[in-house]
Amino acid sequence: MPKITRDDVEHVAALAQLSPDEATKDRLLEQMNDILAYMDKLNELDTSSVEPTMHAMPMTNVFRDDVLGASLEREQALKNAPKTDGEYFLVPRILDVE
Repeated sequence: MPKITRDDVEHVAALAQLSPDEATKDRLLEQMNDILAYMDKLNELDTSSVEPTMHAMPMTNVFRDDVLGASLEREQALKNAPKTDGEYFLVPRILDVE
């Protein structure tokens, strides 16, 4: 027995602000029910001996260590800035502060 009804498909389409035609609604109805039927099949599997994991493959941190390095001189940092006052970057005001 299908778990998803045509009303469910129309409700999800409305939430997604979509207006599918009748053929698309029929196709989505079938596909969504197929997905749920597959999930039911997967739920029948005994996974009590399977350790929970976040990823299928082991992952390690790929970030490099933070290493303190030399800073840019102010003149070099401001060299390619579109606008500067010689000390700071000048940017357009985006907030009205009274």
